Amino acid sequence: MTPLDAGTAAKSVYSIARWTFVDSAGRYDVDLGNSYVPSRRLSDLAVPADLKLDYGTDRGTTELRDRIAGLYGGRPESVTVTHGAQEALFLLFDVLLRPGDQVIAFNPGWQPLLDLPPRLGASVTVLPYGPDLSVDAAAVTAAAGENLRLIALNSPCNPTGLRVGEEELRALVALVAERDAYLLVDEEYAIDLSRSPAVGQDRVISVSGLSKTYGLPGLRTGWVYGAPQVAEACAERKFLTSIANSVLCEALACSALDRHEDYAREYHRLCAPGLGLVEKWAARHPDAVRLVPPQGTPFAWIQLRTGETSLALCRRALEAGLLLTPGETMGSDEGFRLGFARDVDTVTEGLRRLDTVLLPDGPSGGDGPSGS
Repeated sequence: MTPLDAGTAAKSVYSIARWTFVDSAGRYDVDLGNSYVPSRRLSDLAVPADLKLDYGTDRGTTELRDRIAGLYGGRPESVTVTHGAQEALFLLFDVLLRPGDQVIAFNPGWQPLLDLPPRLGASVTVLPYGPDLSVDAAAVTAAAGENLRLIALNSPCNPTGLRVGEEELRALVALVAERDAYLLVDEEYAIDLSRSPAVGQDRVISVSGLSKTYGLPGLRTGWVYGAPQVAEACAERKFLTSIANSVLCEALACSALDRHEDYAREYHRLCAPGLGLVEKWAARHPDAVRLVPPQGTPFAWIQLRTGETSLALCRRALEAGLLLTPGETMGSDEGFRLGFARDVDTVTEGLRRLDTVLLPDGPSGGDGPSGS
């Protein structure tokens, strides 16, 4: 395990912001790097033409909180709407953490879970996943100090695509209850939030939003779901950040959530063909890559076996006009994230280009990325 302090946490991984907004911006025409489904258009949603464009409320409109709470089978008092899931994470860390507190997180994982706590004076203990990329609750318990305040998880995980097992979750819930700590579960990629570990648990907090599985990142609508006192404290802190969300975006979010089941069906319909192509592609290159079978995510974690770093490969892919996400943005140079929730033609072309940079002397077998 590796403890990070305020001086080292920000340097622990190659910046996802740098990769997204600087190094790769404008350099690709095939996107297999972003982790969300293709972005939808405004015309897909019901636009309230007579909406009064006043300030919203700190916790979000009652209509939107009702809909979000319904995803969990809970009550709106447990919800605070935020400016994307990223603001939700920031508010939660600011509410829960004090100097000297311990946060336990995992590698590879979402960078802000490592970067934010040290800025508030907390330490981060980074644990590796097990050989099968699973969370080991016994290892978490062994790493937990007297000052444990928060255990931070992704489930399904970005970038591994794997869920935390039910047995491990139960053990972690028991641990935080015993230590007067909290379990934070980033569920941005979860479709069925009625199964969230936050349901019925005051010491478990769920963060999610509409960006990834709904294809609505432009609405910047996320939320905190947890004990009412935690949600209320986040709303109080929000006055120091964004004050309130856009009432227009919240109205559009209501329109999207009214069609939640339709979005879920579309999500599964979109993911299945692309994943099938990626599975065939990986099976043809066993000496170069290993596909970690995703558990419900629109992307897969591809472990490299060539000896090349992920960042080097992804930079060469950019030269071919292909966007991938290097593992270094998540704390690992041994793999990359590949999004497959695209139309078949896009995935096929992306894998063709990936072949040219992964195996410049030619693929090891098959007649093309689809294996046909």
